[in-house]
Amino acid sequence: MNKYIFGLLVIVTTALMGSSFAIGKMGLVYSSPLLLAAYRFSLAGVIMALIVRILKRAHPKTTISWIRIFIIGFFQTTGVMGCIFMSLRTITAGESSILTFLNPLLVVVLGTVFLKIKYNNIQWLGVILGFVGVFITMGGHLELRIGTLFGFVSAISWAVGTILAKTWGQQFDTWVLTAYQMLFGGLVLFGCSFLFENPALIFTFNFLFILLWLVIMSSIVQFAVWYYLLQKGDPGRTSAYLFLAPFFGVVSGWLILEERLESYIILGGLFIVGGILLVNGNFYRKRSVKDNITF
Repeated sequence: MNKYIFGLLVIVTTALMGSSFAIGKMGLVYSSPLLLAAYRFSLAGVIMALIVRILKRAHPKTTISWIRIFIIGFFQTTGVMGCIFMSLRTITAGESSILTFLNPLLVVVLGTVFLKIKYNNIQWLGVILGFVGVFITMGGHLELRIGTLFGFVSAISWAVGTILAKTWGQQFDTWVLTAYQMLFGGLVLFGCSFLFENPALIFTFNFLFILLWLVIMSSIVQFAVWYYLLQKGDPGRTSAYLFLAPFFGVVSGWLILEERLESYIILGGLFIVGGILLVNGNFYRKRSVKDNITF
């Protein structure tokens, strides 16, 4: 692929990832957090499920396969997106995006514990640097706001979803897995909304525009472009560009929501970016072939 087209697509997909935090926070004016997340991913899942059916992509044949897709969706969509939207009630879009994209660092920790993957000292330095960045982002103290906690849990859930997708994902068509994990995760979010919040929705033209943007641009288009890039380039190197997403999250929060760019947030974000770059700096780790994992 032409490197300029590749670079443009990288900017498009990471900008959509990052700006979805600011757009999502705008949606909270009209909807309770979990209900908004439920609508976003249920609708995106339904649309993608119809597309993979029309294209006759290979679907799972066994009950255990569908259960595994459901579990991946529980962590990847319900856990990640539910916690992100909950975090946006009390922290800025920039802070939430920075905490969520701590995910690649947590993958290293979980991969070491559960998959026995071996990482070098530079990569562990990256993990430490990333966690220092989180501490700085929190203002240099340990007083946790509930939104900060939700942001951190979203990163943990994403890391778990990544490990599960790597462990089980090779048996599924990528597009089928993406469609149904979003659909199942979105449906669970509806249940969570009725259990853990007072569902509220003010349906206006502005809300419809925000919802359609989140469904089409920030979900379907974002995933389509991202998976296309993963297929065309080295997955490890391509995934390293994820550090651009929290940058766009901070910038979009500043531009769209007029959030203040606190110096400690910027500094903490730089530490996390540095940590992610160190973790992704060596793409051929000492491990067995079956444990080959990318972020």
